[in-house]
Amino acid sequence: MRQRIARTLGGVALVALVASGAACSGGGEENAAEGDACGSKIAFFGALTGSSAALGINENNGVKLAVDQYNKANPDCKVEQVELDSQGSPDQAPQLAQRAIDDEKLLGIVGPAYSGESEAANPLFSEAGLVHITPSATRPSLAEQNWKTFFRAVGNDLSQGPAAGAYIKNVLKAEKVYVIDDQSAYGAGLSDEVKKILGSAVVGSDKVQGEGKQTDFSGTATKVKSSGATAVFYGGYYQEAGLIRKQLTSAGVNATMVAGDGVNDPAFISSAGQSAAEGTILTCPCQPANKARGSFATDYQTLHGVAPGTYSDTAFDAANILLAGIKAGKTSRADMLEFVRSYSGEGVAATYKFTEKGELDPAQVKVWAYKVQGGQVVPDQEIPKV
Repeated sequence: MRQRIARTLGGVALVALVASGAACSGGGEENAAEGDACGSKIAFFGALTGSSAALGINENNGVKLAVDQYNKANPDCKVEQVELDSQGSPDQAPQLAQRAIDDEKLLGIVGPAYSGESEAANPLFSEAGLVHITPSATRPSLAEQNWKTFFRAVGNDLSQGPAAGAYIKNVLKAEKVYVIDDQSAYGAGLSDEVKKILGSAVVGSDKVQGEGKQTDFSGTATKVKSSGATAVFYGGYYQEAGLIRKQLTSAGVNATMVAGDGVNDPAFISSAGQSAAEGTILTCPCQPANKARGSFATDYQTLHGVAPGTYSDTAFDAANILLAGIKAGKTSRADMLEFVRSYSGEGVAATYKFTEKGELDPAQVKVWAYKVQGGQVVPDQEIPKV
């Protein structure tokens, strides 16, 4: 490996990432003609505008940092980032996927960010052989579709759902729990896993509409109040979760709200109001940003002027896996797919190695509980594996 490619990547040596990838692929192509790699592209696929944009912006900024660092280290052979704004809608996903597929210089995708849009876009990526690493789509069934190009850089809801249920049961010690979901692929799936853990403690459930289609949740608030629940689990995203929490509080419901990673964003507090949001528990198969390895948090803050948010670090790592493949000379989609499939290396959020179905090695999955405290989302505790 030529010395000039060694650099610090969020405090982690990129040379280690590239070397591990080259070793997995046989090493003969690591010094492939750099001209073939110059102008290669990777894309971020997720919501950058609309009601679901906060999480997508977190992730896109992680990708931007990775590409920025790569291009500074390789000024004569830069990589371009493409932004594919899905607005979080499955309806937008197929046309965006086709746009990516039609761009012959595009070698890999970070995303899709959400499970619903993944279900719509991933079959097209698989048929085209375009590798995609999601930093946040957690519905378990995504790994069961035989999509050869699918990889997931975080744990799925089979880890997060039981962990959320265990927190409600063992930490909150709630004997009556009301479960609400937004009917999305993500929200309904996560809620189902929570129900399995809580069993007879679930005293009622309700379904609402997501994607900004519903703003009045007074009917749900009335049902929760009548149930006598001391905890409410919500499967869905922050925009509805905030309104539900606000309207529960207005209805006199003081039950602790628990929700998954789709709600784990400061935008939830803005939507609910600080007073109503206080004490809410938010789970995530992601570590706190301040536990990211090396200088990631500082580098992110320097580039973007804000601290990293939920999944900024996993998106950064996913982008760097693709960039390591480009540096190792993987300039065709087929070669990039094999590179990712065989990948093993350290990132700032985790150690990455994928199963045959594209899941992150289960040994690397951690689920954390976060708490809204003093108007901020702060780490509470790592939840033991169920």
